[in-house]
Amino acid sequence: MAALATRPFVGLRQPENLFIVLQVRWAGAWNDLNESQREPVPGAHSPASVIETLEEEIVLGMLHPRERLVEDDLMARFGLKRHVVRNVLAELEQMGLVERKRNIGALVKAYTVEEVEHLYEVRELLETHCVRQIPLPVDEARLQALLTIQYAHDEAVAQGDLRQVFRLNVRFHRELFGLADNPVLVEAISNHAQRAHSIRSSTIAMPAQLERSRQEHWQLIETLRGGDVETLVELCRAHLLPSRDAYIQAQRLRAGPASSVAT
Repeated sequence: MAALATRPFVGLRQPENLFIVLQVRWAGAWNDLNESQREPVPGAHSPASVIETLEEEIVLGMLHPRERLVEDDLMARFGLKRHVVRNVLAELEQMGLVERKRNIGALVKAYTVEEVEHLYEVRELLETHCVRQIPLPVDEARLQALLTIQYAHDEAVAQGDLRQVFRLNVRFHRELFGLADNPVLVEAISNHAQRAHSIRSSTIAMPAQLERSRQEHWQLIETLRGGDVETLVELCRAHLLPSRDAYIQAQRLRAGPASSVAT
């Protein structure tokens, strides 16, 4: 696969300057998010907005796999009635983000190594098949929506706006796979990506990984312009690997030496 040019941030001339700026901004953003998670959220909250907030906190690693979501805590934080909180947790369970255990309650979904491998096998099959269906090269008119999203994603990464980084990343991939003109396939891809939120939390808030992901987005865009389908497929496949591998490594380290021998 031919090397592809990276896309720098405007106004940051040296790569080391980029990471210094990102680390400082993201440290502040992370502290702000953790503070906001502990405080009651003022104002009225719809179930949809609470689901969106908790989804973001799971994918950003503020809520960890196996962490309990206590109904009383959520009622106090968002000012919701118990039956509404239960409906929120039921929806998060349906989305694959939460699991319920008898006598324990709701917990952020945790995966075994085998479950992660199976989920990512399916994600790879769906996503690589989808990009093979995109007519290449893609003309500039069709790329405009994707470019607009990616410029906004660049800005969110540079500013350390973690919630926006997540939301714009979701939009980028929906727009990318939408170029195949198969909405059923796009929905299947989105559903499986959503189920991986707690897995992705191991890398999504790391400045170096976010910069890598940002650069890979630009490589995907350039390949859509260039028309090399095999390069596009390989970029898509490689884009999945960091979160999968980091989660599996963390699980094996947590399990100790016996796990390494067994695998």
